Amino acid sequence: MARTDLMSRARSGDGEAFRALTEPHRRELQVHCYRMLGSFQDAEDALQDTMLAAWRGLERFDGRASLRTWLYRIATNRCLDVLRSARRRPAKQWDIPGIEPPEPTGLGEIPWLEPYPDALLDGAISVPLGPEARYEQTESISLAFVTALQILPPRQLAVLILRDVLGFHAHEVADMLDTSVESVKSALKRARAGMQRRLPVTTDREPPPAGNSPGEDAIVAKFVSAYESADIDAMVALLTDDVFLSMPPVPLEYRGRDIVARFFAPIFGSGRRYELVPTRANCQPAFGVYRHTPTGIHGSGLFVLALAGDRVCAMTAFEKTVLPKFGLPQSLPGAQ
Repeated sequence: MARTDLMSRARSGDGEAFRALTEPHRRELQVHCYRMLGSFQDAEDALQDTMLAAWRGLERFDGRASLRTWLYRIATNRCLDVLRSARRRPAKQWDIPGIEPPEPTGLGEIPWLEPYPDALLDGAISVPLGPEARYEQTESISLAFVTALQILPPRQLAVLILRDVLGFHAHEVADMLDTSVESVKSALKRARAGMQRRLPVTTDREPPPAGNSPGEDAIVAKFVSAYESADIDAMVALLTDDVFLSMPPVPLEYRGRDIVARFFAPIFGSGRRYELVPTRANCQPAFGVYRHTPTGIHGSGLFVLALAGDRVCAMTAFEKTVLPKFGLPQSLPGAQ
């Protein structure tokens, strides 16, 4: 069916025609909302609001920009509304009974951070980018990148994503944000400086192995073996000297192999037994973490790893509430 015919039918109230027009952009818009908000749930909500606003406002689409650009305008402004509302998930206290964590080396500022399932990235990060894009799509969905984005002021955050991640022209971004090209350029300059300060310095760090490559599989297998056997020495041997551990919404952060070893030592030494179920998040290896208990093998969280060469340079632990988003069960079959 011709696009003009679909648009005509959608404007006259045909929901199926509207879905046919917007569905090709749905996944990439969800990823856009996720980059802006850092939360999978908030991104889902923002996407729903975007589609509802587009449906209700279709008569105002004048065709000067593409439908895709118009949808990005709506999505970006919906996300800005969320960011300005400050209604984000609060930090949470450490709550593992019987385990006292060591003094942290830092406190996280982004308790609302959530992982993004790779299963939903198909077709979402392979979209054609504009000529202004500066980042690889896999890099711009990594947890380190998304975390750094969340520190930026809302307008700077939006401009950097639209310009440097998606590659829209400055005049397109100015139109989306109802501002001037000069204002966009100024915001982008400040956003780039902010990202430079926040992103880890990786010039001396080996690049990670390719996703799902034999090199990545080998590191993952060693990590799983060490964790499931509670072998602290084997796990520490896999870590870089500057390894970083975070666990949103708990704000505790640890940087350095020795302090991360001290964090895991009482957990491994407590007699707790775990099973790891592989998955992927943010284009990085991840695992559903399941603990053996007297009543069964129950989910306790989700780990996402960042790799450098043949070592683990970062670990992010999330709550068990994210497991269903990855198609993972709350409990595994079998008993202790």
